[in-house]
Amino acid sequence: MPANPPSYVVHRNGLPAAVSDLSPLAFAGYAHFTAMQVRHGQVRGLDLHLARLRAASLQMFGQALPDAVLLNALRSAIQAGPADVSLVLTVYSPAGEFTVAGADVRPEILVRTGPPSSGPTGPLALTAVQHERMLPSVKHVGEVAKTYLLRQAVAQGADDAAFVDRHGRLSEASIWNLAFWDGQAVVWPDAAMLTGTTMGIVQRQLEKRGVAQRVQSVKLDTLPTLRGAVVMNSWTPGIAVNRIGDTAMPDAPEFLALLHAAYQAEAPVAP
Repeated sequence: MPANPPSYVVHRNGLPAAVSDLSPLAFAGYAHFTAMQVRHGQVRGLDLHLARLRAASLQMFGQALPDAVLLNALRSAIQAGPADVSLVLTVYSPAGEFTVAGADVRPEILVRTGPPSSGPTGPLALTAVQHERMLPSVKHVGEVAKTYLLRQAVAQGADDAAFVDRHGRLSEASIWNLAFWDGQAVVWPDAAMLTGTTMGIVQRQLEKRGVAQRVQSVKLDTLPTLRGAVVMNSWTPGIAVNRIGDTAMPDAPEFLALLHAAYQAEAPVAP
């Protein structure tokens, strides 16, 4: 690796990408991805990232690339850059969108890296917006609504937007999972959503520690009964939320500490 490796790496199918490789993708919107933080060349929850990519590919393309192919693409990008990076691995169909791709069209991989991030410091204020994502269990690209609603929230003096489904249930936020604290147990929203890899890591580590967890419907009128709220994603296992809609959420430093300790208990692995 060079003495001063580049801050950004873009690879296609495990090799450095040329302009000719990327130009057909400039306006492509039929793809899915996973995002991760790489530290010292290692990743937490690698098995969850691979499972996410496999499930999404089967749902969107009817076929999935072998894990070994995905791991090779990850290794190539990680080894080409600094030891600490933010990384996004995208799986797409070379047939593009607005077409019907046959079973002979094999998905391809685009990996890009950039400077590492741990997200904002918080606490965050969230607007409550009625919105349901298409294919909510898939981390797919081209979601204009998420950026639009984020910008609308900021224009209204908030930091981001939380989504409320047609049944009045809180599901997730723009690029975040939501989690709540009732003083004794972690409460996960019961609604259609993307199950984040960080969420999966925290859940299994809390289970190992014997920490109570439950899934329940969380509505705006439920919030006053809860004692804390956070958002989490690949950047961080928890950033405090101090307001959702018109409801102020109490500080819960013990909740934040619990989530961060659970995340840190997950051993990172090299792809």
